[in-house]
Amino acid sequence: MGLKNIYNKIFFFSILLIIQTTMYLPSISAQNYYADITIEVDSSGFVTIDGTTNHPDLLIENTEIYTLKKQSYWLLNITNEDIFSDYIYDLTLPKGSSINYIKSSGFISIEEDKGNLFIRGFGENESFSILVQYQIEKLTENQIIELDLIFIILISLIIIFIIILVIVAIKEKIKDEQPKSTGYNFKGLNQRQKEIMNLLIDKNTPLTQTEIQKELNIPKAAVSRNIRGLEIKGLIEKEQIGMSNLIRIKKP
Repeated sequence: MGLKNIYNKIFFFSILLIIQTTMYLPSISAQNYYADITIEVDSSGFVTIDGTTNHPDLLIENTEIYTLKKQSYWLLNITNEDIFSDYIYDLTLPKGSSINYIKSSGFISIEEDKGNLFIRGFGENESFSILVQYQIEKLTENQIIELDLIFIILISLIIIFIIILVIVAIKEKIKDEQPKSTGYNFKGLNQRQKEIMNLLIDKNTPLTQTEIQKELNIPKAAVSRNIRGLEIKGLIEKEQIGMSNLIRIKKP
């Protein structure tokens, strides 16, 4: 009789141990997932999920697997059956969207800022899911007219800016071609002769050919040739001082 009681107790404790092991087994083997993510949906239905998570399949870039379009309605369905100890997400829908239906695990809030809808959600110890049916509003006729007007204004401003740049460039070119002091006529002079004349006018003192060459950074032969041309035209005169020639402007 005593041996039978011992066997019964052993059997009872064995059954209890099996039940307890079965109860705690899922919690021991289950992965402790977490997520802090942002979800962005563009107007073409492409979804990008970015952020921080230890779930291997949650983050993704530019995918259409979570969206479906039927006529003018879009359906976003992101469902993960795994249990998350905690999760938080920010979902951004395309600009101009309006929500017709929404269902989510955990808690959610909806905010709007400058035509964009933001859905924020969080949850603990549950699976992650978000289901949204939405529409993207088409531009009204007035909005199209406003956009066309803005485009025309921008194009006009660009054209005006280009015209101003051209006018300034033309004025600068004319200014460069004109003598920097009254009484001198630069007509018929090439560019280097104009540079030599302007240098002599600016310095207001005779210069040697070597000084002119260094100031203008042009070859020695080119300096000699163009000085000879200016001398023939009666715009400058040379005065030999020792081994050097001083070049000065002739008074008009």
